[in-house]
Amino acid sequence: MTSSPPTAATVPSRRTIITTLGVTQIMAWGSSYYLPAVIAPAVAADTGWPLPWVVGGLSLGLLTAGVISPHVGSSIERHGGRNVLAFSAGCIGLGQVGLAVAPNVAAYIVAWLVIGLGMGAGLYDAAFGTLGRLYGHAARSAITTLTLFGGFASTVCWPISAFLLGEIGWRGTCLVYAAVQLFIALPLYLVILPRGLPTPTAKATSSGAATPALQTDSNLPIIIVLAATLTLAAVISSTLSVHLLTILQKNGMTLAAAVGLGALVGPSQVAARTIEMMIARFHHPIWTKFASVAFVAIGVSALWLGMPIVPLALAFYGAGIGLESIARGTLPLAIFGYDGYAKLMGRLAMPSLIAQAAAPSLGALLLERFGAYGALATLSGLALINVALACGLGWLIVSRREFQVQPR
Repeated sequence: MTSSPPTAATVPSRRTIITTLGVTQIMAWGSSYYLPAVIAPAVAADTGWPLPWVVGGLSLGLLTAGVISPHVGSSIERHGGRNVLAFSAGCIGLGQVGLAVAPNVAAYIVAWLVIGLGMGAGLYDAAFGTLGRLYGHAARSAITTLTLFGGFASTVCWPISAFLLGEIGWRGTCLVYAAVQLFIALPLYLVILPRGLPTPTAKATSSGAATPALQTDSNLPIIIVLAATLTLAAVISSTLSVHLLTILQKNGMTLAAAVGLGALVGPSQVAARTIEMMIARFHHPIWTKFASVAFVAIGVSALWLGMPIVPLALAFYGAGIGLESIARGTLPLAIFGYDGYAKLMGRLAMPSLIAQAAAPSLGALLLERFGAYGALATLSGLALINVALACGLGWLIVSRREFQVQPR
């Protein structure tokens, strides 16, 4: 028996759905992407497994996430996000159980591959796709609000992970995160998110004109440039998320000073997202993208040039990557509309996640061969290339009559 599609009467309120996704995003990021930063040294010390393999579990998980992301997007496009996100919570939870009981490094890696399935089906791109299917063009404000929740993931989960690590060890910490996914996140997805797809009236909340169908050859240049700029942004942020403290220390700072300055990145992300949420209705998301790549380029280049304004440089960088998360979700929606949006998000996620998997290792190689100066020079060059790509993307958009660079 087939369930009927949800109507406005059966779908929970917008605030309820966004809050649910926001809370579960914090849980998902904290149980996966942000976990090794806290527990990896303890895992290596306790087991004797090589630290590169312990940390490399996350890279393999991200690689798995990248491989499945197109299928995730297609599934959300056809059936909505409820079951996909529930699958994500199940995979992350079971993967955490696998980490907790892993007798050897091979089992540990297999557990991370299962977590990778959950990351591919449950982090930002899947959540954005779910909101796009529910709210159409009106999902822009919902996506922006969701990134505000996501910005607190490391702030909330790193202290929790550190506390749990000290109290019950790394295996106990993994079991706690497994319980969070299986007994909190999974039921929330199943209870709050609507079954199936919304009816046309639930989707027809667009405030903008109709956009062209996604599946046309004329859209290919825009999709390629969009994928390239999102992937470059992912490479830069993934590299610095792992190596920023090392780079600052190699430039003469103490660990305490590096940690203190690195802490500026998180609040800068949230501040930039808050400002964007207040002014988003006045501009098209391409301007959010321009601001993002410009701020990242300014921040990374200032670090590379050794300017004595490291706090300001990190604030610019943090604001840039904060806006990037919003542009990643809202720009494809504004360009192509909600029809095919979830499927497109899955395709765009694939190169970004694969790049994120490889970037930390490549960053370590750069640091080993060329030092902090060479690593920052490379990242600065990539950031400037990304500025050019964003400008090219803007030109492609405005050169098409059916696209208008105006607020949506």
